[in-house]
Amino acid sequence: MTADSGPAADLASPQPQQALQSQQSQQAPQSQQAQTRPTTTPVTQAVILAGGQGSRLRPYTDDRPKPLVEIPGTGTPILGHQLAWLAAEGVTDVVVSCGHLADVLEEWLDKAELPLRVRTVVEAEPLGRGGGLKHAAKALPRPDEPWYATNGDIWTRFSLRDMAAFHHERDAVATLALARPRIPWGAVETDQFGNVLDFIEAPPSPFLINAGLYVFSPEFADLLPDVGDHERTTFPQLARSKRLAGYQLPQGVYWRAIDTAKDLTEAAKELAAYRDSSR
Repeated sequence: MTADSGPAADLASPQPQQALQSQQSQQAPQSQQAQTRPTTTPVTQAVILAGGQGSRLRPYTDDRPKPLVEIPGTGTPILGHQLAWLAAEGVTDVVVSCGHLADVLEEWLDKAELPLRVRTVVEAEPLGRGGGLKHAAKALPRPDEPWYATNGDIWTRFSLRDMAAFHHERDAVATLALARPRIPWGAVETDQFGNVLDFIEAPPSPFLINAGLYVFSPEFADLLPDVGDHERTTFPQLARSKRLAGYQLPQGVYWRAIDTAKDLTEAAKELAAYRDSSR
């Protein structure tokens, strides 16, 4: 459901009430940066997909699911940051779709002081990303209202209300957040004769990627496959009918998929750099 993990798109705060700054930035159309109108129906429910094996994060995921891996320096797992963010954006109800080590995740939820209502569902057998979304959507408390969805390994902060307004204004069935991450390698610029002109350290990608965050209209759940990948079925169908929208993350927003041990290390460095610069 997300693109491959990589460097952060831009630096913003991993804390619920703060905003980190970064020299890295991404471009967003001026129309998206302008103030947007609120949605007709506020989005107050969300699904978090937390059933993956997290094999590339071992040994951290040997005894816990990926969303319970702690962001270094914060004392809080990824899921804790996500729930705080969703609550701050007006979400009151969350369905967490569990799989790998579901009992560990449910135990953490039972003990944690949560800022909203959380319900878990467990896949008896792997349903694929689209099937998992459909299974979780059945547990949403208000099936006739729109809903957010996010992968359980995304660490970000931006206005979900603005994204929901963007979704509503375009009369979309589904809207996905788009990020422009920085390429993890330096780039080399040459002229037509093969002469090296410049070296560019970690340039922004020329392509937008699926950031693994969504706004869905109520009818979207019925379009999902019972088993399989919605990105190969439902999304292409919606795109052909011009009912799939893409919301570029605003300038200055931090986004990172925590998919490998390297991602945890980089996230810790970014957090430390922010704290040093704020002293």
